[in-house]
Amino acid sequence: MQTHILLLHIAVLLVVARALAEMVRRVGIPSIIGELLAGVILGPSLLNWVQPNDALKLLAELGIILLLFEVGLETDLSRLIRAGGRAFRVASIGFVLPLGLGFVVSFYLFNLPLIVALFVGGTLTATSIGVTVRVLTDLGRQSSPEGQIVLGAAVIDDVLGVLLLAVLYEFSVSGSVDLGSFARVLALVTMFFLIAPVLAKAASFAIRRLHDRSSLPGVLPTLLVSLVLFFAAGAHAMGAPELLGGFAAGIALSRRFFLPFGVALAADENFSRKLHGEMKPIIQLFTPIFFAMVGLSLDLRAVDWTSVFFWLFSVTILVVAVAGKLLGGLSAGGNRYFGTAVGMAMVPRGEVGLIFAELGRTSGIFNADVYASIIIIVAYTTLLSPFWMKAFYARYGDRLPGGDSS
Repeated sequence: MQTHILLLHIAVLLVVARALAEMVRRVGIPSIIGELLAGVILGPSLLNWVQPNDALKLLAELGIILLLFEVGLETDLSRLIRAGGRAFRVASIGFVLPLGLGFVVSFYLFNLPLIVALFVGGTLTATSIGVTVRVLTDLGRQSSPEGQIVLGAAVIDDVLGVLLLAVLYEFSVSGSVDLGSFARVLALVTMFFLIAPVLAKAASFAIRRLHDRSSLPGVLPTLLVSLVLFFAAGAHAMGAPELLGGFAAGIALSRRFFLPFGVALAADENFSRKLHGEMKPIIQLFTPIFFAMVGLSLDLRAVDWTSVFFWLFSVTILVVAVAGKLLGGLSAGGNRYFGTAVGMAMVPRGEVGLIFAELGRTSGIFNADVYASIIIIVAYTTLLSPFWMKAFYARYGDRLPGGDSS
């Protein structure tokens, strides 16, 4: 693609995403819907003016990495740790149930081949941490008790999803699973989460010293973006999703960070506020591109709306996709409103579901009808979840308990 065309696409995407986000926000709809709709309208689903390409995918990747960095900055690590047990339960049940139910329905009810049924189940395990976090932020619930559980569960979900994707891909290629390589990836991911925040905290001291001594403007955001990208690359090298590298860096630079063995390092409040203030405009520039790209990746024209199999399969799998996450949320404890809030926040599939679907399509595992059904499920859970959550909080928000710390 010619450079001037690419620049025009980026400009149009940013302007339309911002305009639609502003419009929907004014009528009480979460702004993420406007950004997702920008991609749907400009992309192959409707006008087909902008197509996904490598440059836009890179900018979108930067957007989600920086968004997770901001989430890490604003996370109260002590509360996240206290929510750890419940977050693990929510993630595990919300992972196993959709995987198992999706496989059973696909294999036994619709008579799909074994590898296809496994891939369908794998697609349903995903939770889009980017979409979930943005919706909770729009609703002002990112720091709530259920928000901390959802954040922890979504992070665990992402790691489990990457491991499952690696296993399924290897199975689709070789017909068998190498447990040794699975264990190696798991060990590398675990090592990354143990080491990365400590290294990022050490780097933050150097960044602050350079910032205090430098007379050049913009040195702080330059160093911070470099640090985030370094840890994102490190996460990928060790088998974890790049966005979790951004999250680890944000956690380490948050106002209070716990090293292993309970050693706490209190950050300078003024420096933390300055750091967040200088990064905010950069984050706000790139994150709309990510959500618009999710919309661009949906090609609703490719769906055969007249296919009986498509409607039966997609509706059945959609029920499984939503029910599995809701049941996982109910395991969080508290009353049913608390569990429902957690489960609803875990429903959006977003970019993670699209990755599974695209791998299934390009490897020849999904035929046109199955692929179209998965795309519709991703679109439905991603585009409509913010509406469900907003309506739920408007009606039942005052019934959500603080929740215990089990």
